[in-house]
Amino acid sequence: MRTWVAPGRVNIIGEHTDYNDGYVLPIALPLVTRCAAAPRTDGSVRVGSRQRPGEPVLVAVSDLAAERARMPGWARYPLGVVAEFIRRGHRIPGVDLDLDGAVPIGAGLSSSAALSCAVAIALRDLFAPGLTDRTLIDVARAAENDYVGAPTGLLDQSAAMLCTAGHALLLDVRAFAADTAAPRGSGHEQIPFDLAAFGLELLVIDTGQPHELADGRYAERRDQCAAAAAALGAGTLRDVTVTDVGRIADDVLRRRARHVVTENARVLAVAEKLRRSADPRGIGPILTAGHASLRDDFEVSTPALDAAVDAALAAGAHGARMVGGGFGGSVVALVDQDRTATVVEAVRRRFAGEGLPEPRTFVVVPAAGAHRIG
Repeated sequence: MRTWVAPGRVNIIGEHTDYNDGYVLPIALPLVTRCAAAPRTDGSVRVGSRQRPGEPVLVAVSDLAAERARMPGWARYPLGVVAEFIRRGHRIPGVDLDLDGAVPIGAGLSSSAALSCAVAIALRDLFAPGLTDRTLIDVARAAENDYVGAPTGLLDQSAAMLCTAGHALLLDVRAFAADTAAPRGSGHEQIPFDLAAFGLELLVIDTGQPHELADGRYAERRDQCAAAAAALGAGTLRDVTVTDVGRIADDVLRRRARHVVTENARVLAVAEKLRRSADPRGIGPILTAGHASLRDDFEVSTPALDAAVDAALAAGAHGARMVGGGFGGSVVALVDQDRTATVVEAVRRRFAGEGLPEPRTFVVVPAAGAHRIG
């Protein structure tokens, strides 16, 4: 067997903008999902996971579509990628897939895209070596949308495939989605993101409250965004201004749209500050403003996420915000290296005082996208 890896991601800024044709700014994490893969000749797909010992799945390639409903939830991600390859006309006579994930599940760090992209790049190298990274992004997203039932945008899969070490990925989703033929797609730019040079760290605070994109609330937000755009006669909220937002009569739809429009502006502002090699401390207030918007206008935060943000800021973080789809997951905080331990302790004390489980905390640096390691 050979082995491929794909990383989780943290979004510096840009939540719920990807499916609105907007802008996002993620980095890849050093935490990865590993996929060891080898061809089979018996027409079967076998999937095993180190996190699910004793629960291997074996299904005939020809039965992937028909058997989807009876597959365990965790196995639908890799099986969905296999099914999507076959749907697109690529011949897979059978394959063994052994998985091992280090990206925390349900933490808003895109463990699902790491899994899907690790499998996609393995299948590409084994069975369809001519496919581009851009095509694999589409394959992985289609697998999550259609086989799993999680209506994700392009953000997570693009970050897992395209991020590079030491950089944040500025993705213009509209431009990127329109250029499906380019080897790596257009509409994206690698932005240097070297916090250590300024004595800073990016701290991730996993609240331990998992979120689930397939539970309906994420899809509801997508529908509300589409309805807000339609109320203004726009194709997507990418084409809407803050002034336009004020014309939306429905209060909920107006607030949803206001988040997306202002979040796009925040992404571009952060990218510009980083491009100028300015002190990254300057992006801190923008991150915090993004959290307030997600909490108040988009209503996807939780008391635990709010507590983590508030405690981190009170302990000296330059900025903090929830990351991911919301309704649980993690917070990122921009902190001075010599204050990281203080911020961590402050968050732990806050959680203990509110009867919340102890959070998991770790520092991350921008890592590489999906690749083969052996």
